[in-house]
Amino acid sequence: MRNSQRLVLSYIRTKFKLLSLVSKRKAAEKAFLLFCTPQHRNRKPLPRIFESAEKLRLPFQGYTLAGYRWNKDGAVKCLILHGFESSVINFDRYVKPLLSKGYCVVAFDAPAHGRSSGKTVNVIIYKDLIHQLQKEYGPFTRFIAHSLGGLALSLAMEEMKHDERYRIAMIAPAAETVTAIDSFFSFLQLPEDIRPEFDQLIEKNSGHTPAWFSIPRALGHIKAKLLICQDKDDDMTPLRDVQPIIDRGYPHVEVLVTEGLGHRRIYRDNKVSKAIIDFL
Repeated sequence: MRNSQRLVLSYIRTKFKLLSLVSKRKAAEKAFLLFCTPQHRNRKPLPRIFESAEKLRLPFQGYTLAGYRWNKDGAVKCLILHGFESSVINFDRYVKPLLSKGYCVVAFDAPAHGRSSGKTVNVIIYKDLIHQLQKEYGPFTRFIAHSLGGLALSLAMEEMKHDERYRIAMIAPAAETVTAIDSFFSFLQLPEDIRPEFDQLIEKNSGHTPAWFSIPRALGHIKAKLLICQDKDDDMTPLRDVQPIIDRGYPHVEVLVTEGLGHRRIYRDNKVSKAIIDFL
């Protein structure tokens, strides 16, 4: 961590300590806003395969979203969903093999990511976006979803009419929102006395507690065949959050456990990408 980053982190920690003394509610509101605000935006040059795509623009809930589509008339349609502080351009290695299978491929940057507009996003917005994409460009029966995209997709699938013919590949999915909040509070050293207000704010806005936003919980309502790729050394979305799914031994769920790849290198691993393409 650079000195400039340490100074910013120190400022944020001090700010929340002081704000919590004035109003725990206001501190929780500011913390939630920060929780939903990506600190990095991927605007690297488009990979070659993306340069050849049909460029799409989608107005959505006040955002303007940037998307890409290949092989529009393909009989089977696949949607790629990236994670927090990421972009669909990071999944360029999957496009050509999917096209080789004859699939139509669609990929959009979520709000506040990549070349899409906006400053904040949350899993409810992402879930609603999946429904909108399904309506506008689907029907999709194949999905690749990383991290937050995996959680958003699981919530969308609960509400979406589907069957066992659907196939979903989740890579390092954000399986438990409570884990993400715990990590957020720990990293920023936020005052623990604002955590109840933070959790209540989520419940008030969504109608659900943070624990409800859980892939193991949602999986009970998902009929699609599912491949979960998870690394033992992922400290952002840890294996322990996927372990309940492994322990239940669902017949429609496969789990590929890797080691030494972490949260992001896993989707660029040759063996992982091949397993996903073969599964889809």
